[in-house]
Amino acid sequence: MKIIKNKKFANGSVYALQTEDGYPIETTSTFLPYYTKHCIKRHTNVMKDSDYTNESERWMIGVSCMSGCPVGCKFCATGQLNKYRNLSSEEMVEQVFLMERKSDYYFGESKENKINYTRMGEPFLNIEEVKKAIEIIDKKYKNVHHYISTIGIKDSDFSWIKDNITLQISLHSLDEERRNDLIPFKRKMTIEDLGKIRTKSKLQTTINLTLVDEKDFDIKLLKKYFDPEYFFIKLSPINVNSISEKNKLGKGIIDYKEEIK
Repeated sequence: MKIIKNKKFANGSVYALQTEDGYPIETTSTFLPYYTKHCIKRHTNVMKDSDYTNESERWMIGVSCMSGCPVGCKFCATGQLNKYRNLSSEEMVEQVFLMERKSDYYFGESKENKINYTRMGEPFLNIEEVKKAIEIIDKKYKNVHHYISTIGIKDSDFSWIKDNITLQISLHSLDEERRNDLIPFKRKMTIEDLGKIRTKSKLQTTINLTLVDEKDFDIKLLKKYFDPEYFFIKLSPINVNSISEKNKLGKGIIDYKEEIK
């Protein structure tokens, strides 16, 4: 696997990689000051100042589990690829090794170390290799937390989501018909069934809402289906790209600003 190009930003980098057989994948390495871990208690994620610190505090590596993706979310740039391939566990782990080699720090020795399976691909369509990757990483590194992001594939087994593994569900709308339009993958769980998911993770299951329109949010349905004892709600902006523009989704209702106090 080799790095084709990369783009740096204030608190990390995004890398375009290529597998040995020529498939493109994307990996990210980002960092934040440790106090942002507790932003939920502050009711804001606005940083205190412009110092993002470095990988020694909160280090997050975003891993792809596929090259491309068959799900076809209408705001995801992965939809630009015409084909997809499942990645092996070794290819997932190699992404972590590459990000570590690009840093001055050793992964696993930061105050918080996260692997986010949130880049290219749907983890539960390649779940056995994802499990193997987690096992390899946990043997090599200490103090790692794994975040598995899924749309909720039908008949998925969540019983192994426990301890240092946490589930994130891509919901994006509380209207079933609207959600089916934004995530046009037929073999997925209903909103009601997603609300019944229970894990043994150290952390609550995250419900991720990338809100395109106000009609996608309904506080009554949110309370009905997602018990706050088991679920944490995260609102995300649309990362505008060629696919979201093609589908005329605009910037969404979350107005993202790089505000520093």
